Amino acid sequence: MNANEMELISGTIVAVVYQNPENGYAVLKLDSDEGMTVTVVGTVPMAAVGERLIVTGKWNTHASYGRQFEAEFLERLMPQAKTEILAFLSSRAIKFVGPVTAARIVERFGEDTLNILENQPERLAEVVGISPAKALEIGHSYQKTVGVRRLVEYLSAYHIPAELAVRLYRLYGDNAMQILQENPYCLTEGDFNADFALVDAFALENGMAGDDTRRIEAGILFELRYNLNNGHTFLPYDKLVAATATLLQLPIEPVAAAAEQLHQTGRVETDMVAGLRATYLPEYYEAEHYLTHRFLQMAASQEQTPPDLGHTIDSIERHLGISYAAQQRLALEMAAEHQIMILTGGPGTGKTTSLAGILELFDAMKLKTQLAAPTGRAAKRLSELTGREALTIHRLLEAQISPENGMMYFARNEQEPLRCSAMIVDETSMVDLLLMHSLLRALKPGCKLILVGDPDQLPSVGAGNVFSDLIRSKRIVTVRLTEIFRQAQESLIVMNAHAVNHSQMPQLGVKNKDFFFLRQHDGQKAVELIQSLCKTRLPKNMGIAVSDIQVLSPTRKGVTGTANLNRELQRVLNPPAPEKKERQCGNFSFREGDRVMQIRNNYDIIWTRHDGLGMGTGIFNGDIGVIRQIDFREETVQIDFDDREVSYPFDLLTELEPAYAMTVHKSQGSEYRAVILSVSGGSPYLLTRSILYTAITRARELLILVGDENVIATMVCNDRRQKRYSGLKLRLEKGE
Repeated sequence: MNANEMELISGTIVAVVYQNPENGYAVLKLDSDEGMTVTVVGTVPMAAVGERLIVTGKWNTHASYGRQFEAEFLERLMPQAKTEILAFLSSRAIKFVGPVTAARIVERFGEDTLNILENQPERLAEVVGISPAKALEIGHSYQKTVGVRRLVEYLSAYHIPAELAVRLYRLYGDNAMQILQENPYCLTEGDFNADFALVDAFALENGMAGDDTRRIEAGILFELRYNLNNGHTFLPYDKLVAATATLLQLPIEPVAAAAEQLHQTGRVETDMVAGLRATYLPEYYEAEHYLTHRFLQMAASQEQTPPDLGHTIDSIERHLGISYAAQQRLALEMAAEHQIMILTGGPGTGKTTSLAGILELFDAMKLKTQLAAPTGRAAKRLSELTGREALTIHRLLEAQISPENGMMYFARNEQEPLRCSAMIVDETSMVDLLLMHSLLRALKPGCKLILVGDPDQLPSVGAGNVFSDLIRSKRIVTVRLTEIFRQAQESLIVMNAHAVNHSQMPQLGVKNKDFFFLRQHDGQKAVELIQSLCKTRLPKNMGIAVSDIQVLSPTRKGVTGTANLNRELQRVLNPPAPEKKERQCGNFSFREGDRVMQIRNNYDIIWTRHDGLGMGTGIFNGDIGVIRQIDFREETVQIDFDDREVSYPFDLLTELEPAYAMTVHKSQGSEYRAVILSVSGGSPYLLTRSILYTAITRARELLILVGDENVIATMVCNDRRQKRYSGLKLRLEKGE
């Protein structure tokens, strides 16, 4: 049978090799009805010896454990024979019941044991050694186990992932089934974030009417949440209603009525923005209003100009051994005289030099300054440039997970503000609306705020257009550095970045600088050329280590997209070997020695420092690491993230991607010694000037473009920037 074809097997669990209580992932030994012992892997919450399973899935071959059956859907049958019931209870699947107690219970009740546990647990007191109170506790534990299983089976029949059932039960307990039946769309909210189409099909199949208000309200909220991924903090009311009507295949009238009801109950907020009736999710409405109020308040603050400011700046110039240009000197003066300031400029215009002067100036003013950036890579780079500690905003705000609902929150806020008296944030263009909201809430009154960044780079991945909105509102003092210094003019990376930003073609014919173009119109040959550059040409000819090279592409798809590039680069940079363990996850086999990237914020994963001087929690979107060890006995992957080591359980591998190649979007906030950019085609939405500009500015010493000069020309001419619905600029302009 083809390995990709679905197959069905049935049998009895004889051993639970591994079980993750958080998401139900398990490795089981199953005695199949065909007489074989099969290793089954998949989401099987609270699996126990003695259970019967009917499993639908696919076969695969594990590097260390051989042939395994990956469960996609399953039906679970509680044991019926006395021997199976005894094995089930003896496996400690039920709290307070071990092998001895299990034997006594089965001896007393026989094949009726499980019925007694579920419906008459008080009768367990008939067994020697079980008190009436203990009998009820055992019954409750059994009922909880059965409740999760029934929920899993119920949802699995509709192809809804079993891990959602585990999280649903953890949140609602014994009421989970009732809540799900009352409103299946709860699975599309909060931390569940289930696929709307799956949940909608499930609800309709279970008798919900197509025009049920619960369905329409869920559709409206889904459209608002979905469009956060496109950067929109709100949607115009008319577009929202029309999109939802199309999604649900309903007339406009009932959708409009449901939208009004959501507004009346406070589940959405509406406001007029630029003549549009804007509809917000409440947290984004609140954040936009808070930012407007706080930014305007900071901009209006009357700061006392330090005495002898000019002499202090002169002293800083002497100390640093530099002479500031007029714009740079202005940046220092504005930083001293205003509570909030924006410092912006392209590469080579002296942002770093100006930033060093501002730090010295704040020291002279006796201010306690904190440096921050939105990503780990950006924070590390900021530390290297300034020689001072910089933290990610998430780590600075002490991101934590609530034990009550599993949601993330920040420990630092108005009640527990940061202790700094000046805050400098680098790569501010990457900071979205909600993160800026959280940062400002944690700044104590009077704290200075310097926002540094380049508005011509890509906007934040999250919703909002904060940095650009602030600059375009003209309500915040902004110093824009435009002079390219002579040393920077010697770099083609810098000069070509500015050329692209001014809609001019970069110089592609120069071969003796830090910027090269290698023409290759054939996609597969372009991949082979990139492999050669990474494996031999740059390390041998230019002394650039493989670890210092980053391959970028505008797209994930296609021959020269990151998905294929990662497979092809792994093949030559970290080929399989008998001593290298590997673990398949999705379409990629992670191997010891692979470079990997965290692709979502995980606030509660534990890390330890290599020097043994501490530990903490949290690995964040964009953090880059290397797989050091894969342990099949412990079902873990050990990954080094710079100075931290993290142990990932196998089920968390879905939070990782290979990072030999990454999209330009993912490279934001980072800088690499050498960058190879694939320019061989893609969607017009990705072949844009801002993506080319962002890619060029990721390279510190060397940039190589591989591909088609016509694609480069297309990107230079394509100044398409996706419009983001944001009310921040207009609110600032109006002084709301």
